[in-house]
Amino acid sequence: MHEDGRIDAVTYDSLSAQVAPHLPLLAALRETRNVTRAAELLGVPQPTVSRRLAALADALGAPLTVPDGRGIRLTRAAELLSEAAERGLAALDTGVRLAREEVSPESGHVVLGFLHLLGRSLVPSLLRGHRARHPGVRFTLVQGSRQDMVDRLTGGELDLALVAPLPDVPALACAGLVDEEILLSVPAGHRLAGRREVRVAELAEEEFVLLEQGYGVRTLTDELCAAAGFTPRIAFEGQESDTVRGLVAAGLGVALLPRFGPGSPAGVAEVPLAPPPYRTIGLVWRAEEPMTPAVAGFLDHVLAAARG
Repeated sequence: MHEDGRIDAVTYDSLSAQVAPHLPLLAALRETRNVTRAAELLGVPQPTVSRRLAALADALGAPLTVPDGRGIRLTRAAELLSEAAERGLAALDTGVRLAREEVSPESGHVVLGFLHLLGRSLVPSLLRGHRARHPGVRFTLVQGSRQDMVDRLTGGELDLALVAPLPDVPALACAGLVDEEILLSVPAGHRLAGRREVRVAELAEEEFVLLEQGYGVRTLTDELCAAAGFTPRIAFEGQESDTVRGLVAAGLGVALLPRFGPGSPAGVAEVPLAPPPYRTIGLVWRAEEPMTPAVAGFLDHVLAAARG
C-alpha cells in the first residue's frame, strides 16, 4: 500500500488469488449463515471451514463474520465477497457447461474451412451424412482460397480444412479424399468447344480468366501453362469459380476449372485436356494438437466416407 492509501494492483491480484479457491465457502456462508451448516453443505469438517475463514480474514485484513445469536452474521466486507462469489460461481458453472458442450462428441463445435468450389456438393454431402448420426454437433463454415484456409488452419482459427491440392506443411497432416479432373472451359461458340480433347500448349494465344493467386486451381493453371512453355495471358482475375465461368460464358476468355456439376454450365463448353490433369481434394488438420471429440468424430466420418 502507498502512503496515500492507494493499493497496488498486484496486491489486489494476490488477494484475488487467495480468495478464488474459497468462493464456494463464501457462497455457502451467505446461504446458511451458519458455519456448521456451511461445512455440511461443502462436505468438509467444521474446523476446516473455521481455519479457512480465519485465513481469509487475515488475508483481507478484516473479520468476515461476527457472532449473531446461535449463528453468525457476515460483515459488510464478507457480504461483498460472498455476493461476488455467487456471481463468479454462476459464471463458472456457465463456462463449464459451455466447455462440456464444446468438446462433447454429441453437442460439440467444429470449425470447418473449405474452398468455394467444394461448397456445391462435397461439403453439403459430408455434413448431411454426419448430421444424420450426430444432430447436436454445431458447425461454423468458413470459405476462402487454399492459401487462406491453410493459413487459418495453421493459426488455429480452423479445426479442419478441405483444400486442393494438399499442402506440404510439416505442422499439418493430410488425407486425400478424391481426385478431381481439371477441364478446359471455353465459351459455347469457341473454336475449341467441339473438340474431344485439347492440349494445354494449344492455349498459348488464348486470353485466360483466372482465380486470384492463392487459389489451388490458379496454382495448377500456372504450372500446366509453364510446363507447356508459356505464361497465360490474363484477361480477368476473380475469387469464385462461378464468376470465372460467367466471364467465360460472356466470351471474355478461357479457364481451367474442375467439372461443373450437376448439369452443365450455361454458355460454357467443358473440354477434356490431354493428358488429363487432376487435383487431389483432401482433409487437413494440425498434426501435433489433440482434437476435441466432436472434431475427431467429424474427421473419422470424412475419412470413412472417402473409403466408401
